[in-house]
Amino acid sequence: MAPARAKEAVEVGLELAAEQGTDVTFVHVLRPDESHRGRGSLRRPSRRIRPYESETALAEAAWAAEEAGVSYELHRMSGDTVDKIIAVADAKDADLVVVGSRWRGAVALALLGSVSNDLMKRAERDVFVVKTAPARVAA
Repeated sequence: MAPARAKEAVEVGLELAAEQGTDVTFVHVLRPDESHRGRGSLRRPSRRIRPYESETALAEAAWAAEEAGVSYELHRMSGDTVDKIIAVADAKDADLVVVGSRWRGAVALALLGSVSNDLMKRAERDVFVVKTAPARVAA
């Protein structure tokens, strides 16, 4: 199942595409160590997204696009997330990049960085950041 921020970004992107009568391109990027883990690897398995989770996220995005009646393409890649998203957006001459964000605190942002923040700084096209609603905790 795709993370909430990805699902919300898909929903917003599809709504915008439907309103504008345009298509969408879904991009899911894995770090190189997550997509090519062969026998004899000394690296510890990542606790982040696994390749099958990437396939599930893209399948869910495709299903949502079909339900919305929006034409789409899927891209699953390995490498630096921001570099790959920018490369696809440039190759497609995208009007807009829509990305989800969990909106980390200032300390976490400084220590860990943020894909959405880096995209806004580096992309030469508009970036629409969809803020994920915080999970509610039952009292």
